[in-house]
Amino acid sequence: MERCPGAPRHSPSAPQPSPGHPGPLLRSDLLILLRVMGGGSAIQPCCESSLYHPGLVHVRVSHRLFGDRCPPVSLSCFQTPRRIPYEEAVAQEFGPAQVGESFGPTWETCWFKVELSIPPAWAGREVHFVWESDGEGMVWRDAQPVQVWRQGCARCPAVYSGVTFGTPATLTLYVELACNGLFGAGQGSMIAPPDPDRRVTLSKAELVVFNRDVYELLVDLEILLDMAQLLGEENQRSFQALYTANQMVNVCDVTDPSTFPAARDLAAAIFSQGNGQSQHTIHAVGHCHIDSAWLWPYEETIRKCARSWVTVVHLMEHNPELTFACSQAQQFQWVRSCYPGLYARIQDFVAKGQFIPVGGTWVEMDGNLPSGESMVRQFLQGQRFFQEQFGRICSEFWLPDTFGYSAQLPQLMRGSGIRRFLTQKLSWNLVNSFPHHTFFWEGIDGSQVLTHFPPGDSYGMHGRVAEVLKTVKNNKDKGRVNHSAFLFGFGDGGGGPTQKMLDRMKRMSDTDGLPRVQISTPDQLFTVLEKESSQLCTWVGELFLELHNGTYTTQAQIKKGNRECERILHDVEVLSSLAVAQDTAFQYPASQLQHLWRLLLLNQFHDVLPGSCIQLVVEDALQYYTGEQGVWLGGHSPVGAAPAWWGWGGSSPGLTLVLNTLSWERSEVISRPGPDGTETLGMSDLAVALVSELLTGKYSAFPSPGEVSDTCFWPLPKEDGSVTMENGIIAVCLDTMGHLTSLQLLDSGRSSVPDGCCANQFALFDDVPLYWDAWDVMDYHLETRKPVTTLLKPLEITLAGGLRGSVRFSLQVGKSSTLTQEIILDATCPYLRFLTQVEWKEAHKFLKVEFPVQVRSTNATYEIQFGHLQRPTHWNTSWDWARFEVWAHKWLDLSEHGFGVALLNDCKYGASAHRNVLSLSLLRAPKSPDATADIGHHQFTYAVMPHQGSFQQAGVIQQAYNLNFPLHVVPASCAQCPAWSAFSVSSPAIVLETVKQAEDRPEAVVVRLYEAHGSTVTAWLQTSLPIKEAICDLLERPLAQGRLPLEQRGLRLSFTPFRVLSVLLLRSC
Repeated sequence: MERCPGAPRHSPSAPQPSPGHPGPLLRSDLLILLRVMGGGSAIQPCCESSLYHPGLVHVRVSHRLFGDRCPPVSLSCFQTPRRIPYEEAVAQEFGPAQVGESFGPTWETCWFKVELSIPPAWAGREVHFVWESDGEGMVWRDAQPVQVWRQGCARCPAVYSGVTFGTPATLTLYVELACNGLFGAGQGSMIAPPDPDRRVTLSKAELVVFNRDVYELLVDLEILLDMAQLLGEENQRSFQALYTANQMVNVCDVTDPSTFPAARDLAAAIFSQGNGQSQHTIHAVGHCHIDSAWLWPYEETIRKCARSWVTVVHLMEHNPELTFACSQAQQFQWVRSCYPGLYARIQDFVAKGQFIPVGGTWVEMDGNLPSGESMVRQFLQGQRFFQEQFGRICSEFWLPDTFGYSAQLPQLMRGSGIRRFLTQKLSWNLVNSFPHHTFFWEGIDGSQVLTHFPPGDSYGMHGRVAEVLKTVKNNKDKGRVNHSAFLFGFGDGGGGPTQKMLDRMKRMSDTDGLPRVQISTPDQLFTVLEKESSQLCTWVGELFLELHNGTYTTQAQIKKGNRECERILHDVEVLSSLAVAQDTAFQYPASQLQHLWRLLLLNQFHDVLPGSCIQLVVEDALQYYTGEQGVWLGGHSPVGAAPAWWGWGGSSPGLTLVLNTLSWERSEVISRPGPDGTETLGMSDLAVALVSELLTGKYSAFPSPGEVSDTCFWPLPKEDGSVTMENGIIAVCLDTMGHLTSLQLLDSGRSSVPDGCCANQFALFDDVPLYWDAWDVMDYHLETRKPVTTLLKPLEITLAGGLRGSVRFSLQVGKSSTLTQEIILDATCPYLRFLTQVEWKEAHKFLKVEFPVQVRSTNATYEIQFGHLQRPTHWNTSWDWARFEVWAHKWLDLSEHGFGVALLNDCKYGASAHRNVLSLSLLRAPKSPDATADIGHHQFTYAVMPHQGSFQQAGVIQQAYNLNFPLHVVPASCAQCPAWSAFSVSSPAIVLETVKQAEDRPEAVVVRLYEAHGSTVTAWLQTSLPIKEAICDLLERPLAQGRLPLEQRGLRLSFTPFRVLSVLLLRSC
């Protein structure tokens, strides 16, 4: 039987090979052997028949990549615990260093001075500097960063490449080596707490001649072998690629470079065979996801940005087709401040359209926990930065690695000039596979954005054949659209694209059998998707990640600091805006507020606020809340100096000013320090100090308790140790362990706690995730529930009536922790408050508090940013039970027709409602990546509020705000302080969320409102400020509909459900 040349394939009738002769090869055999060679093992220059004979000497192609080598003329170094700038580093005294030496410990920095001399014989050849070591580093030349390397991202040994010398030369390089890896310094695993004593070793430092023809040959073979293996035997192109690779091996003699062009011509022939018009197009965009903090501190991220972006700029200088999408204005600002030379080069490439700012936010923030106003400020600060620095705002929201996405985000994107959204994180779903890769996402207000998930389910592709094939095969919307994103480059710890990635994709740009691969931009991708969008599906509501739901609770101190700082900044802006209105000499603290907002926004990064970071990051975050940088955020009351801000100065002894920064009337018990240091209670007067209708600024002299009508009450102890309390609105009964055995709404006589049940029940769960310790809480933890039953101090009365009644008790929680709780009922207050302190010393435990309620509903309601949504209380489907642990902001509610119960809180986010049990997640105790996570003292408050009617009618939303924004009580400046209300809103459905000075117009005030009930309503905004009228978007740009007429009743505003509306008020004076 005749055998075709170059066809190593068995025929059924082929004779069996004789002993000692390999015979014809099966396709699978050839694939395996060629794969070994393509991996750099061996290529033998001989004919096919002798290619695999035993005993023949194989020559490693990869060892031919570098030719002649030359060591440095000298190598010296110095070490520092600080991250210092280049100018300071080169002025230090360097000592001798040598290859093979180790440096450390973790987080130290070593600077090396490398003197090099190019041998005369190398003139005209491509010379690279090869540096191989652990850790991360950057090469400096002529005071500018020029190249990097990183342990763990498949780029070692890294080279300072592209240096071709026409004549012999000498040069001096400086190498900045960070004694940490690409992903920090985890001890034993990536996410383990850092090893404090890790050391890095310098393995190689030398000049080499780079054989580019060998490199190109290796890339050719890699692509062909991937095609042969991955296209499958049913695909003709698989065989063509396989046979071409085999022919290349036969033609090529690695000892004779003159044979390389012929081998490469064979590869070029198959790569040049183009696709048909119907082939799927992959839009390849360079990318480098850099966590602003995670397994390394903020300061190290600054260097990660420089290391990554200098690589990108270097590649762009040699590959003018390369595009690179880059998010996070904060990271641009870091590089601008610390690496101005690099930043100038980046600006040039932004102008050329290659270095592309995306995202529009200050950082890639968590998508669940920041408040609505914080999310607005993410876009406001980010888009303004990009406009100021690059002359344009971003048109795509870019959030590829966040742990879920709020259903309010589409509206906030649209209000910030963005109609497109890219992420991929929902590919991590543990239970259900998300059904789309390209679709319209609709928020709770009806706003839609075109959304794309790269079908390769990654933001860090390497340009391999397997990845482009997966991108097409995995695409759940093929047939509807014919284009997909392909983000390539090392990420998370930085890195970015490499030359090899680009070279791979050049060979796949239009090759039959593979999808068409083109270097593209986000705008080009979304533009073509918009043209193909007529058949796309729509997803309504939140994009809930079915994983990482432990991040709603981990690192409770960071979450408390976030909520507290959001409140403080809100109040400072309100009071400062009104101070300007009262006294034109007052200077609005715009620059200080911007600085503080940016610190808060930075801490909302998606590995900081969720708590999935190392201890060093936690310490940095808490310092930003309470340290010197956050003067008002740390221990200094933003309203303590309010009279001075308003230009009044001084105080009148014994008089008190009450300030309300919310937009409705409030009548509450308030306290002030007495002359002997004790606390004195008072009641905000219903006619005056109640800060009527206002938003802020209403105040009065402090009324005495005697002026309050008979709304007070007295805790009443019983023989069994239980205590009852009532205040005319609710009546409660508590047993000796602080359990709520009865909660009655007096007007209706309706009991909230089912017979035989106890509310305010603490429960401890075993909490051992499969891998992602700080991130995950698994559904099986629910099977380990253990009620907390060890009483340390039984219930006792601590405040026996008048305007406030309270009781206190203590429990032991777990083996080593204690919980002390004061339960407080105030006059006229519709909720019972639980002030809780915990000394937490557990490991892999989860503490929750449960409220079984006498309410039946298939859905519970949870507050989110600027609104709310419903989630099921049953687990009928996998989509339902995957939400066994969810997030909420200030409240959640379970209601049936005519009655319901709400849980309020001042700093918690994790929650659940299963059947009739409302549960609030309080504390976790993961051990990686921070072994000390949550250990220590915690203080927090939650409250339970039974109500008639719906939660909207009962004012649950307003009461949750009241809990989170207490009235401010400060010394009054004079005896005659006229009551004054700056703003009022006619509808209880409308929440006036924000009052601030406009960013670019000191004479203007921005007022932000939202519809909170889920209704269509017209409301009147009234103000006592002298203003003109206007309306704007979230970026404070005037809208096309122009001005709003100022009528006698104020400004007439129209709202649809959950609409967020920003009004720019121009002062008329």
